[in-house]
Amino acid sequence: MSKPVVLITGASKGIGAQCALTFAKAGYDVVINYSSSEAAALKVAKECEAFGAQTQVIQANVSQFNECEVMFNSVMTQMGRLDVLVNNAGIVKDNLVLRMSESDFDDVISINLKGTFNCAKLAAKIMMKQRFGVMVNVSSVIGLVGNVGQANYAASKAGIIGLTKSLALELGSRGIRVNAVAPGFIETDMTHALDDTIKQAMLNKIPLKALGQAQDIADGVLFLAQAKYITAQTLVIDGGLTHVG
Repeated sequence: MSKPVVLITGASKGIGAQCALTFAKAGYDVVINYSSSEAAALKVAKECEAFGAQTQVIQANVSQFNECEVMFNSVMTQMGRLDVLVNNAGIVKDNLVLRMSESDFDDVISINLKGTFNCAKLAAKIMMKQRFGVMVNVSSVIGLVGNVGQANYAASKAGIIGLTKSLALELGSRGIRVNAVAPGFIETDMTHALDDTIKQAMLNKIPLKALGQAQDIADGVLFLAQAKYITAQTLVIDGGLTHVG
């Protein structure tokens, strides 16, 4: 019997890369999507193969529907099936609303929200024929509570939660589950670049007094991929941050 296949968007680094490795360890074949860094994506693929996974590396800008179509067709040609889609690709272009350019707003919405829609739409066609499939969309606690200087990002991530619920309602009768994860402050390249004072201020707000790790999010994504009676939910992984008054 062939292994289940997962496609992860934005999987060349950070949370996406960790998801790829986690699914490979769990016995999945892995499709790694990237936008610009082919070398990083190939490195992730090699690490997945060390766990026995068959891999496929595909360049596509998820905001472009035609590029997504080529990607999904390629997955079906090479892998023959698609069991799990992880919509992880995302960008930030932070600024206060009065200083935020229209293009900075549009770019974040296009990659984060429209990209999730594009991939979900194409995955749904495949999964409906199979009468089985799972989608896990990566949102953020910023989509739940907002943040100064991130109106575009907050809007995109809140939109992902609404999209997740609608997809779950539309596709549930076909055996397709759709959920989201909402990471809090996670240790990534972006947080490494922050000033120590800002980092400490962040830590002070988190009950567990620690930043999350990419593995924490990957574990949540894998859980939702395998949890057969969970759909239309958003799993918050934030060390208790958003549950403090």
